[in-house]
Amino acid sequence: MLTIGYIGLGLMGKSIARNILKAGFPLVVHNRSRAAVDELAADGARAESTPAQVAAQADVVFTNLPDTPDVEKVVLGENGIFEGSHDGLIFVDNSTIKPASARMIAARLAEKGVLALDAPVSGGDIGARNATLTIMVGGPIEAVEKVMPVFMAMGKTVTHVGEAGAGQIAKAANQIMVAAQMVAMGELLIFAQKAGADPQKVLQAIQGGAAQCWTLEVKPPRLFAGNRMPGFKASMQAKDLNIILETAREYGVQLPSASVDAQLYNAMLQNGMGDLDNSAVIGIIEKLAGVKLNASGGA
Repeated sequence: MLTIGYIGLGLMGKSIARNILKAGFPLVVHNRSRAAVDELAADGARAESTPAQVAAQADVVFTNLPDTPDVEKVVLGENGIFEGSHDGLIFVDNSTIKPASARMIAARLAEKGVLALDAPVSGGDIGARNATLTIMVGGPIEAVEKVMPVFMAMGKTVTHVGEAGAGQIAKAANQIMVAAQMVAMGELLIFAQKAGADPQKVLQAIQGGAAQCWTLEVKPPRLFAGNRMPGFKASMQAKDLNIILETAREYGVQLPSASVDAQLYNAMLQNGMGDLDNSAVIGIIEKLAGVKLNASGGA
């Protein structure tokens, strides 16, 4: 049985780590704040005080961190995974970071005989809790095959997209679509309400047609109930869109819709809405329209 290290026990990381532990894998954990570590330690995980100590004891070490600089620091910084690495270790990053950084980290770890997988996930906190995440993987196939039993404890769909960085490219593509859907949902709800129709009835009318999607199935009931808590934080959606636009510039790709979506999510941060769900981008659309979504769904 592989010994698994997990570093980064936030909204999704803690649930992923718990599912790995439930699947029977010995688990070593580290997190900047202690509460999540103590929770998992109570369930049988072993706690360590540095990423290097986690890596030294693990066959596979995962990270799940907010942004590119955080991953680079935990992997390559003082007392980082690089320092505790050993021949045969596999590094797996569940974070969403720049593809170029994922490739750089893989190249650095290869110097120590470590195989690296960039394996960002989609499915939000619900998918993390229920072990139904979609996992997009870049890196060597031999590492994917060895880690597959752990992936299956975390999610229901695992796709090997290609070599290092390919998982992050797939996640960026995913986030282009997610942002577009969240913004479009907010627009259609406010448009329907302000034009004099019942938004809930409009949803019923369009969900059986070409507009049908996961976003329209899952998010509107929460919005109509007045619940805009995450989920997936708007600040993380904004970060992902900024990564997408930076990567697009590197390759000379114009992304007009994603550029507008990034402006709307950055406006959420400027309006103190960064800790809300990414569906709460409707709040910016409300401000622009001068109307609040009727929580009852009525026009």
